[in-house]
Amino acid sequence: MKDIFDNTILCNKCDSKMQRTELIKNRFLFRIMVCPKCDEKLIHPVDEQEYNRFINLKNKEFKVKMRLVGNSYAVSIPKEILSFMNEQKNIMDEMVKLCFEDMGRLSINFSEIKKKNRIQ
Repeated sequence: MKDIFDNTILCNKCDSKMQRTELIKNRFLFRIMVCPKCDEKLIHPVDEQEYNRFINLKNKEFKVKMRLVGNSYAVSIPKEILSFMNEQKNIMDEMVKLCFEDMGRLSINFSEIKKKNRIQ
């Protein structure tokens, strides 16, 4: 399937040919077209849709159970979150980084482990 940004896109303000570039916001990569004359920006519609899904998930609060498994505790991660993350990059069966950030706060980081694995 052909991408919409593979076509020539003219700025709706000044009719100049827009140039393709990228923008990172909240660690999320956007493909954008920018007008060199008036600096008008156009975000790729698919990237904007995925970002909106990310914001909706980010603002949602999930209640999950903690279970005793052997000598450790296990916390289930909702399928909705893992499905979204899996669409972005393959994370199943990967090691993750778990940190005790503050009193009553744990964090799970999926991306730093992958970067380390690529370097080695």
